[in-house]
Amino acid sequence: MISMRLRWAGAPSQLEVRVSGFARPELLATPDWLAENLDRPDLRVLDVRWRIDGTAAALYGTGHVPSAVHLDWREAVTQVADGGSALMLAAPEKMAAAMSRAGVGDGTSVVIYDDTQGYYASRVWWSLRTYGYEAARVLDGGWPAWTSGGHQVANGVPEPPHAVFTPRAQVRLRLTIGDVRNLLGSPDVQLIDARGPAEFRGLEGEATRLGHIPGAINLPASALGRPGTQLLRDPDELRGLLLRANITRNRRLICYDAAGLASTRLAFVLTLLGHEDVAVYDGGWSEWGERFDLLLGR
Repeated sequence: MISMRLRWAGAPSQLEVRVSGFARPELLATPDWLAENLDRPDLRVLDVRWRIDGTAAALYGTGHVPSAVHLDWREAVTQVADGGSALMLAAPEKMAAAMSRAGVGDGTSVVIYDDTQGYYASRVWWSLRTYGYEAARVLDGGWPAWTSGGHQVANGVPEPPHAVFTPRAQVRLRLTIGDVRNLLGSPDVQLIDARGPAEFRGLEGEATRLGHIPGAINLPASALGRPGTQLLRDPDELRGLLLRANITRNRRLICYDAAGLASTRLAFVLTLLGHEDVAVYDGGWSEWGERFDLLLGR
């Protein structure tokens, strides 16, 4: 069963005008843009909504963007580090197989959405980009913005076309624990902790040790969204946040958190705003906080 919303031509929506204010607007899709481009033969849509109890697939079955394929992001684009709990980037062969099954491959473009402030969608976006896939957009506002706009909703399960995904590792976009340790103290690097202030200050957390990586500053990913919605803040508001945090364009930016979600959301926004040298340390505090041989910041 599909409910329809009539498309109309006219002045661009406020969301589209807002998106045009980003340095890299091609990384963000508005619901209207997605609705107008659903018929493109090269476009794929990934529904990466996720639930810890495993009910996300059933949720997808009750309604999703037409032609969207459900992807379990945790299974598809991550793997647990040996002897640890950090969710690391999936190996290239695992990533290639998951994307090929979802119909995402060489010569396609993709829009990714969730219903959790874009955290899961950003993790998939970053994983794709780290393997050289540049034609991915995140849906601004996710599933709530799609449905509140009255757009089409489908509940069938599409059969994605065959695709070949060729991983091309972009090693500068993803750092290991050794990379981060070697960069500590470098004047050309800024570490950014995307966790909440209490975790950053060592007042709470789930790792054995609490605190942050020495030299890191704190910019919580939760501050990037417009309160009461799942939309990003306006471009000027986001630039103001970066300015107040003293984040500039003349340094390499390295994002981390505890689970590789907030950090990839922050990396997405930094890239959207035009920062060109943005990396993610996906082991994050889940890895660093368990290593007693590494320094702590307080």
